This record gives sequence, structure tokens and C-alpha cells, in this order.
Amino acid sequence: MSKSTTSDSDPADIFTEMLRIQGEAARQMMQTFAPQASDAVPDKSAIDAMGSAMLEFQETWLQFCMPPEQRSAPLLTDPASWMQAMQKWSAANPLLDAKSQQKLWADGMALWQNVLSQYGEGDSEGDAAALPFKDRRFADPAWRGQPVYALIHQTYLLIAERLSKSVDEAKGLSEEVRQNLRFATQGVLDAMSPANFPLMNPVVLERTMATGGENLVKGLERLSGDLEKGQLTHTDTSKFTLGENIATTPGKVIHETELFQLIQYSPTTPEVMTTPLLIFPPWINRFYILDLNAKKSFVRWAVEQGITVCLVSWKSADDSLAHIEWDDYIRAQIEAIDTVRERLKVPSVHTIGYCVAGTTLAATLAVLARRGDADRVKSATFFTAQVDFEHAGDLKLFVDDGKLEFIRQASKGGYLDGRYLAATFNMLRGSDLIWNYVVNHYLLGEEYPAFDLLYWNGDVTNLPAKWHASYLRDLYKENLLVQPDALSADGTPIDLTKVETPTYIQAGREDHIAPPQSVFKALDHFSGDNRFVLAGSGHIAGVVNPPDAKKYQYWTNDGDFASLDEFVEGATEHAGSWWPDWLEWLRQQDGTTVKATGARKPGGKANPAIEDAPGRYVTMR
Repeated sequence: MSKSTTSDSDPADIFTEMLRIQGEAARQMMQTFAPQASDAVPDKSAIDAMGSAMLEFQETWLQFCMPPEQRSAPLLTDPASWMQAMQKWSAANPLLDAKSQQKLWADGMALWQNVLSQYGEGDSEGDAAALPFKDRRFADPAWRGQPVYALIHQTYLLIAERLSKSVDEAKGLSEEVRQNLRFATQGVLDAMSPANFPLMNPVVLERTMATGGENLVKGLERLSGDLEKGQLTHTDTSKFTLGENIATTPGKVIHETELFQLIQYSPTTPEVMTTPLLIFPPWINRFYILDLNAKKSFVRWAVEQGITVCLVSWKSADDSLAHIEWDDYIRAQIEAIDTVRERLKVPSVHTIGYCVAGTTLAATLAVLARRGDADRVKSATFFTAQVDFEHAGDLKLFVDDGKLEFIRQASKGGYLDGRYLAATFNMLRGSDLIWNYVVNHYLLGEEYPAFDLLYWNGDVTNLPAKWHASYLRDLYKENLLVQPDALSADGTPIDLTKVETPTYIQAGREDHIAPPQSVFKALDHFSGDNRFVLAGSGHIAGVVNPPDAKKYQYWTNDGDFASLDEFVEGATEHAGSWWPDWLEWLRQQDGTTVKATGARKPGGKANPAIEDAPGRYVTMR
């Protein structure tokens, strides 16, 4: 996003800006589609409703992809024009030298001959197995039903493959430049897919003919609604109500500050572990990712295992939290630890830190260790949390000086609107989290699914601007957390090597937000007894994987290893969830139990409550 575009924007423009990022990247290619013939326009006299809907949708959609003078021009579906546009766009790529360009177009002509050879006289459908490039975006038989559509998507996939490879093979680039170029190239390729445009997508054309344009009328309403609210819709939000069919584990809010509420969940077993568990979920999302429903809930499962579970529900930032900084989150974690200890009359707590809250938990442990209070925490578990940001993945692409300045300008009233962060995470997986929904729900008019995980994903949280800026600068950009005493909190210098608390460190093998290579490096800094577990899947599914689901797998290694590669090489694979492995480890830290009475039941005289879970803070936008 350019500074001039965003500095004067309102939060309502967030979704517009997200689309503009993608569309502007594809503009050089799309603007070559100047119409050469009027027969590309549907016959309004024959199919007036369909044609009107198509043209209206096209005009609205193209405002994100084309310059003003060409926004009303429908895209051609002529393969020669498509090929010409692709050639012009890819020819401008500086990483394709003359020899590479020559080979690309020679291979392109061979591809055309190959594709056309699948279509003989009277044969209107190509052999799916014979087409050289496969991609799920073009899996529908309509993409093979006519040679024009086969040529379009096969040409696109050929050029996409070569451009991606050119970034990987380019010489003389630093790794930072290569990563930025790889990300930008992928964003362009995702945006310029022919599947994203109604007059180039045969599936959309068939649906439009069948419904008389109803799909595009519906899609236009949705597009307009999303533009108005500044956020892409992923699910039917009307199907979910917090406390009724999502975030339903029984409990009480037992403590409250301006920054967080503390929830204690009601026991379901006659006895519970003596040492309670305190969970710190990330404040960049809502806590109920760990309490989606009865079958998926980590919270409910932990309670059923006889654990007293407490959890922090962070307040979404507004102008009243403009003063919040790094120190405040660490003080909040210490306050939550002490509140649970005092309420339940125990010397220490087990802790869990998920993602960014795990990063801060590491700093909290270092502060407590420096102060001589390390024994307040009996163990620490880290869900996909990074402390060393040397290999932090694609999010490092958003911490150069220009993007940090944009974030500063976008932070109005002392906080960053959570929709900006949601758009950022969507862009990391643009094909799955942006364009897939554009095609299915804008163009095809399909109904939104009622999916709890997608509901949570769209329930964004605002961030205090001061904290967010320092987090990106000091951790992602400068990697100061692993430099002893380079950072401090609440007046206490931070040195992770002083952390001797037993730790359980979980990483997701396919995590693109906290890559396993990055999470693994925590082992280089903590000085205590550390257990590392690699889970199947990614940042969410790798964590939220209940045993009854019997999904994925996890890897352990009780031998010696100095790197993630060595860990994997000597690891033992286990089927299903890693939760039972964690539970066994937790019981090893403290195997004693107490009766689940008195303060172990929140809401009574021994443990008065403010309100029922999930509390007010999780509902605030």
C-alpha cells in the first residue's frame, strides 16, 4: 500500500485497500486487455438480466485491477489476447533473460500444440490427464470443455511456474530481497488468475447463464457489503453466538483489569491437579480458538482431564488503551499468575503461551527469574511461539521501514484496527483466503458455510499502536529478545538464558506464521529441561487437534539433536493428537491432586465471580 493512499483512509477502507494491493500488482497485465470487438459483451436483448448483472459486477470488480479509463471494458476471452497480455507482462520481468524468454515462449507454443491436439473434430472435451499442468482452481471440467479455456488456464500455469522459478534461481539476490520478490510475485500470480474474472471463468459463465445472472447480483451485494465493513467475509456469522454455540465451556470471570479478564473454568472431576493451569492466548485473536465447541475445545478437554484451567481474555484495544506498551502485557501476565496463586492458595501455576502471548511469556519468565521469583511458574508450554526471529518467515516481509511507517499512519486513536492485521494474514495465503472466496461467493454466488474456525478468524481484535510498533521493530526487525539485556520490562532487563523453568515447546510442521525452524530456536536460549514436539499441520490445526478427531500426527525425539533437521531425522512419528503427550509431561511436573471444592469452583463465597464465561471483553469490537 502506498503512503499517499492509506494516510488519509478511514478504517472502512481497509478491505478496499487489501483488494487494491492485489489488483494493482496485476494491473500491468490486466490493462493490456483493451477490447477489440463488441461481441465480448453479452447479448442484452436475449439475456438482459444476466448481461446487466455481469456488466455491473465487472465494472465494480475492475476498479481494483485496471486504470480508470479502462474500468468499464469487459475482459476478452480470446486466447490470442490473453497470450499477448501474458507475454507483455512476463517480458517485463527482469529476472527472465533473453535466453529464458526464448525458452518460455518456445515451451508456450509447444504447450498450445499439445493442448489443441486434445481437441479433435467433434470432440469438445479434452482429456484431463493429458493436460500437463494441474491446479485445483481449474479442476472443474468446464475448464477443459472448450479449447479456449484449456489454453487460457494452461498458459497461465506455465507462466506462473516459470516466473516463480525465476525468483528462486535468480543470482546475486540477498535472501531478504529474494523473499520479498517471491512474496510479491506470488501475490501478482494469485491476483491475475483467470479464475478471478467473470468473463474468463467458464464455471462462472455457466452459472450466470443458468441463474439469469442471479449469482452475480448476489455477489455484487456481498462485495458491496464487504467493502462497507472493510473486511472479507469467510463464513455465515449469523449462525454463531458467543456463549451459546461457541466458547461454551462453563466458567466464571474472577478478575478484571482495563486490559484483560481472567476466566476460571468449572471442574468436572471430583479431584483436580494441585497446580492449576493458566493459559495466555494471543491478543491478536480472540481466546476462543481454544474453546470453539465441545468437540474441538482444548479448554474443555483439559478440564475433563482433571486440570483447574484459568484463561486470560484480552480486551480489544480502543482509544482508552492507547498508552499500553510491551511492559503492560508482561505486567498483566505477572498479575494473572499472582491472582491465580492467591485465589487458589497455591505457590505456583503451570502456564501456556500461544503465539505472541508465548513470546511475551518467555519475557515474563525471564523477568521473574531475574527478580528471584521463578518458582511462581512450575512449567511453561509454548504453542507455536517464537522468541528468536531470525527465521520468522513471511511476516518479516512486513517490517521494513516503509511498512512500519504505513502501520504508524494507519494506527488512529492510538490503536491499529484489527482488520488491517486480518488482511495481512489473508495476503500470506492469498489463493486460499482471498481469491477462493472471491470466486465461490462473489462470482458463483454460493452460500457461505457455517464454520466456527472461520467465524473466529473473522472476529478481529484491535491492537495498541505503541505495543504493536515496538513488537515489530524490536522483535521481528531487530531480534532483540534473544540478546541478553537488550530489552527490559517493568524496569527489569530480560535475559532468556536465565529461564530454567521446564518447558514444552510445540511447533507446527506446516506453520507459515511461526515456522517450525523459528520455534525450534527457543531451545538455544532457555536453560531448563526443554521438550520439543513437532505437530502435523499448521498454526491453528496443528494446535487445535483433539484426540477424538484422530487427525494428523506428531513427532518426538528423546535423543540428542542440535537442529530441526537432526530432530526430524531421529524422530519417532506418532498418530493423532499430541495433547496426551503434553498431559503426561504436565503430570510429571506435579502429580499430586486435591478435591475440586472450595476455591476450585469459581463463583462461590471462596472464589467470587464478576460474570459468567466467556465474559464481556471477548464480545467487544
